[in-house]
Amino acid sequence: MPSAFSPQDEFLRTDHLQKDLKGRSISGGVITLTAQGGKFVLSLLSAAILGRLLAPADFGYVVSIMAVTAVLSVLKDAGLSMATVQREKISHAQVSNLFWLNALISALLCALVAAAAPLIGWLYRTPELTPLTIGLSVTFLLDGLSIQHQAILSRQMRFRDLACIDLGSMVIGLLVSASMAVKGCGAWSLVGGTVATSLAGLCLTWGLSRWRPQWPARRTGTRSLVAFGVNLTAANIFTYLTRNVDTFLIGRFYGAGPVGFYSRATVLMRRPLDQLMAPMTSVVMPMLSRLQSDPARYRRTFIYLLESIALVGLPITGLVLALAQPIVLTILGPHWKPAAAIFAGFSLAMPYAPLAYAACWLFESQGRGREMLATTSILSVLAIASFLAGIHWGALGVAISFSVSGMLIRLPILFYIAGRSGPVTRKDLWAGFAKNLPSWVVVFGVTKLMLYLCANFHPLIQLLICGPVGVAAAVGFALVYPPQRPVALRLWHTFRTVLAAKTLKG
Repeated sequence: MPSAFSPQDEFLRTDHLQKDLKGRSISGGVITLTAQGGKFVLSLLSAAILGRLLAPADFGYVVSIMAVTAVLSVLKDAGLSMATVQREKISHAQVSNLFWLNALISALLCALVAAAAPLIGWLYRTPELTPLTIGLSVTFLLDGLSIQHQAILSRQMRFRDLACIDLGSMVIGLLVSASMAVKGCGAWSLVGGTVATSLAGLCLTWGLSRWRPQWPARRTGTRSLVAFGVNLTAANIFTYLTRNVDTFLIGRFYGAGPVGFYSRATVLMRRPLDQLMAPMTSVVMPMLSRLQSDPARYRRTFIYLLESIALVGLPITGLVLALAQPIVLTILGPHWKPAAAIFAGFSLAMPYAPLAYAACWLFESQGRGREMLATTSILSVLAIASFLAGIHWGALGVAISFSVSGMLIRLPILFYIAGRSGPVTRKDLWAGFAKNLPSWVVVFGVTKLMLYLCANFHPLIQLLICGPVGVAAAVGFALVYPPQRPVALRLWHTFRTVLAAKTLKG
């Protein structure tokens, strides 16, 4: 049973959000995407500055360590932050228990990484990695102490504070790394910057949150929150492992060259998707979680989000599929031409990926952790089976097999399970996809025809001509095709509202 009321419970209330949930969500989306752009710029700036101050081997040391410890990062959160965000009502005692559990897990991971430091140095036959690993292990503990505070900020949709924390900590980390690099600290500059980023994030989070935990307490009803977190963490581990099996198989059977082409094609497909969907998820999850007690409004909101993603995402995937080769040649250069076919193969999966993200919102926002774990397990097994089915035909076979099986097998299974309970039905999910599928066909066809007419042009010129033509085809089709037109006009109205609000603030 939840404990008695505490003054700290005031920091967990969300009823005041209902008055302007839409406005908060829109402004939160703008702030989050702007912050994402700022983080991207800071990442480029960091690469430019540190790349001139440090040797490639310095980066290699840190990357080697993170390659081994990356899987432990999935365990650090233990799904407990989402438990705090998702729960409609939660007490100070419950969140305090989650805080101490996150702290314990992070401390254990910190100790585990530090203890494994000699093993990592031996594994790479590089003794210099041992002290560097011990230094990086501190970040596990520092990050763990801010997880619940950031979850509370997200729960209350305080996206401006979260953006300040992310950008502020990155700036401090960059300043520390650059200062140490100037003084000749080598790889320790990267370690120092990483630790400084975590420490700055911890201080900023605690300062802006103002929530403070109490000592652990029994009989607070925390067990269900922990169970949800365990299921979510297990699902994330399955996803993480699945994302690495394909690269391992290609490297095992075909060597480093094909892996290089495959990995670059994978990055071109996944990174833009992750850069868009991750910040969108951070805004959508608190919003949907606050609507759990209003099923009709929850359903309307989710359907609008799903249709908006499909309205924008499907034409983009058609555009990318048509322009796969000029995109790869322009971004990576002519010597990466073999990656173009692989990227095109992955582009077949791009209509599936954003819709899968959206369907998973149903599990998380409704607290269906066990169903999410079961579904992720099934989809991971099917994804690995698609890799094995396509490996005979090399990297291209793996990409195509993954994409086709995603559209024809994994997406139907995901929609079937996600829509079998809750306000959003299977019919709603399929309707949001089906009504926008024609735009994919139109944009792909128009763009491919224009590319055929520009076949002898430079790849960059092809993009500059065919890209706008494909976008114009998408916009024109959305305005004349009756199933899409209402959503397109609503999106335009939302965009104008955001633009007007920014103008007034300016």
